[in-house]
Amino acid sequence: MSPRPVVTGIGVVAPSGIGADTHWKTVLAGENRIGRITLFEPDRYPTTLAGEVPDFDATRYADNRRLVQTDRWTHLGFAAARLALADAGLPEVAGNPYGYAVTLASSSGGNLFGQRELQRLWSQPSRTVGAYQSIAWFYAASVGQVSIHHQFKGPCGVLVAEAAGALDSLAHAARIIRRGTPVVIAGGTECPLSPYALACQMRNGLLSASDDPERAYRPFDVAASGYVPAEGGAVFVVEDLEHALARGVTTIYGEIAGWGATHDGRHTGQVGPVDPTQYARSMRLALDRAGCAPEQVDVVFPDALGVPRYDRSEATALRTVFGPDTPPVTTQKPLIGRAHQGGSALDAANALLALRHRVLPPTAGLDQPAPGCDLNFVRRTREHPVNAALVGARGFDGFNSSVLIRAYPTTGELPGQRTGDDR
Repeated sequence: MSPRPVVTGIGVVAPSGIGADTHWKTVLAGENRIGRITLFEPDRYPTTLAGEVPDFDATRYADNRRLVQTDRWTHLGFAAARLALADAGLPEVAGNPYGYAVTLASSSGGNLFGQRELQRLWSQPSRTVGAYQSIAWFYAASVGQVSIHHQFKGPCGVLVAEAAGALDSLAHAARIIRRGTPVVIAGGTECPLSPYALACQMRNGLLSASDDPERAYRPFDVAASGYVPAEGGAVFVVEDLEHALARGVTTIYGEIAGWGATHDGRHTGQVGPVDPTQYARSMRLALDRAGCAPEQVDVVFPDALGVPRYDRSEATALRTVFGPDTPPVTTQKPLIGRAHQGGSALDAANALLALRHRVLPPTAGLDQPAPGCDLNFVRRTREHPVNAALVGARGFDGFNSSVLIRAYPTTGELPGQRTGDDR
């Protein structure tokens, strides 16, 4: 029997709070945490709102020697990884370092650190940058620093697919476990909140220009006008089931049962139609690899970009896979913003927590669905048996990823359980 990858620890560092429990309470209560950007003065930009992690003290999660070498994005990763390890009941430094791997997602890299050093380069007579500029901005910095910090020396790597990356990292973690490494740190964090990073995002033409935190980010709604950027994300301990049971683990959030990744083969533009074909195919691949029929899916956590043509395309993809009567659909991004790969990691955390607590969190930012976006939205927090959750994400420039997460049964196997499939 092929090893089964299960999630035994969740670490959340997000605008919704620090720690999975705090985050989950915010989500269930529907509390909006979007506000005016404070990491820099945003008045000169059309976008002034974002989701920022409140009261974050990086010194609680790493020593100053590592902090001065790294960007806030990596600081958030240090915190989320430590929280995930503690939640899983695992040591921070492994006795067998080659039995632990790190595979995190990344997209924009160390923006705040790079901004500071470039300003220093061009504004001072010395025309120099700090010694750590060459590594702090690098897209693989968080993977490298987390693996060094915890001395995890198994097969490590970074997944780069914008928002789809965190789901790719979960899929890759499952593959690593099936190849013999018992513990993998997966997920992703992000901090795209610097003048340079915001200017880069503005070029895509998809950012919301609203100054009302309650109305700025409204996926699938008639008032949808773009997304709100955010920092943060989630990190997971993905573990071989037998390894987890042998050490007496008490909580298994769910099993990574299937995944699919496809590509549209086209650039993300400001205008024009959005083809749902490959996104729908990624969902079908995830269901097929999990041995899960569409009617067995209990909830979908969508990408929810908040751009009308992308929302319509996503709704079409869901109806293509599930038919006109889709499973319950819910998104919490309007509460906290879109944190690129950190956002899809938070969607995966929400799916795992929904499985664990058998509760569906309400859809945020939705009053009236836009034409073509009529789905089975969750309108209020409600208890609901959740055995299978599908998480979808679309990365800019054509990346599509889907992951099927199945509840870990207390007795026997769930219908359709497939083993030994390492496609």
